[in-house]
Amino acid sequence: MTEKDSGFSAFLSGFMIGGLVGAVVAILLAPQSGEETRTLIKEKSIELKDKAAESAEEARIQAEKLAEEARIRAEQLKKQAEALKEEAKARAEEVASQVKTKSDELTQKGQVVLEEQKTKIQEAIESGKKITSRKQTKTEKPADQAETDKEESGENEEEKES
Repeated sequence: MTEKDSGFSAFLSGFMIGGLVGAVVAILLAPQSGEETRTLIKEKSIELKDKAAESAEEARIQAEKLAEEARIRAEQLKKQAEALKEEAKARAEEVASQVKTKSDELTQKGQVVLEEQKTKIQEAIESGKKITSRKQTKTEKPADQAETDKEESGENEEEKES
């Protein structure tokens, strides 16, 4: 569209300049009197002035159309950009919400696993304490029994001596 407009403008400008040059050459080379030539130049200049005014008006109208089209296109692009921005924002909020939900789920699962492990460790500690106390009880009995045996054997020795 711009190339066509540019080509048309170039053609129009070339046509106007060519017409002007042709008119000047025709007037200067035509076999007329000075009065007739001046009158002809005056008429041609008025005609050329009118054509230039028309061309300028057409160019202004075309420029206004192009400016309006550019403004409309800019507004469309702005609306599209805003829509894309809102869409991206909504998607980001959705993803953030999903991440938070997943994070909360994993935190809860982690707490459950932590509590289970804590319970298992406490059970293992309690079991270890019971086993240790049993071993201590068993090791203390033989030592106590050994003393009891010594005491008894000492009494028996006394009895033998007596």
